[in-house]
Amino acid sequence: MRWVVVDAGSFDLHIEAVAFLASLRARGCSPNTERAYAGRVALYLNYCRVRRLDWRTPGFLDLAGLQRWLIETPLTPRAGQVRPGPVRYRSQGTANAVLTVVGEFLRFAAVRGWVPAATTALLSQPKLLRFTPPGFDTGESGRRRRVEAAAFRFRVTEPGYEDLSDEQIRRMIAGAPSARDRFLIALLACTGLRIGEALGLHRGDMHLLASSRVVGCGVQGPHVHVRRRMDNPNHALAKSRRHRFVPVTAELVALYTDYQYERDDVAEAAESEMVFVNLFRPPLGRAMSYPNAKEMFDRLARAVGQACRPHMLRHSAATRWLRDGVDRDVVQRLLGHASPWSMEHYRHVDDAEARAAVERVGSLTERP
Repeated sequence: MRWVVVDAGSFDLHIEAVAFLASLRARGCSPNTERAYAGRVALYLNYCRVRRLDWRTPGFLDLAGLQRWLIETPLTPRAGQVRPGPVRYRSQGTANAVLTVVGEFLRFAAVRGWVPAATTALLSQPKLLRFTPPGFDTGESGRRRRVEAAAFRFRVTEPGYEDLSDEQIRRMIAGAPSARDRFLIALLACTGLRIGEALGLHRGDMHLLASSRVVGCGVQGPHVHVRRRMDNPNHALAKSRRHRFVPVTAELVALYTDYQYERDDVAEAAESEMVFVNLFRPPLGRAMSYPNAKEMFDRLARAVGQACRPHMLRHSAATRWLRDGVDRDVVQRLLGHASPWSMEHYRHVDDAEARAAVERVGSLTERP
């Protein structure tokens, strides 16, 4: 799948924007990233067109106006929406994401001589880091504390990551209407896979026997292999470029067996090498797509009365491992993170832990 940007007036290809999207493909970015970037670049170009601005040479006030426009302009109703709902606006976090892409696009164009250096100079400003991440090397005399920060960026409160309790996950599995959906939920909760990694699994990646030596794999015990493939028919892409394997439980193997029985009843599914395929609506047997998965989780959320998103299951797996004392290096490998700093988001402190900590301190102050 390839995404392009066209001029809203002439419907001609916007050459610079198309080249920018082609650079994303060359870097190995996923089709979902390309789609998101295409929409954000088109949003910026349309903003300039309506206001008769040259997109190559926006002024400081023009970019500041774009920043305000992003959060003050109502969004168009969702496709297929029958009843008029409440007016929706972009959040400041979403506006920051759009402005980040706009900055990348303008810098990309500047390197190729399409945008003057004066334009990209407006995008950042010097900043002195008062606080640095753990392990950050500030350099001699703290010279690395001086960085370039985005000039147009809202200060937003980090929303944090939501995880699910074991009871909530069991409720999701029990509320799923099919063996395929139950297996998908349990797979994400058990392994911490990203949804793109799960949808990109091939049947040959499922090594669920006690020994896989017969297929040339020396890994002991049941496990799944996560591989980055650029040619999946559903465009599912593993974020990590490193191949890894993740052990799985006997319970998950049993759920996969149930799914295979369900899948065998759909003749069209036999032709697909993908693990997750359409079984209940045309085109039968086609690899399950990102929109299919989102629709499934949205239906499940309404059925069980709680938030149900794939990434919540990934966070839940990571939080459970860390809370149970699993070494951080092991958790990092299981999740497929290249950097240990990515692990900082996953350790959640629940109410019971917080209360236990306070009570321990309180007991030290009690004296006979």
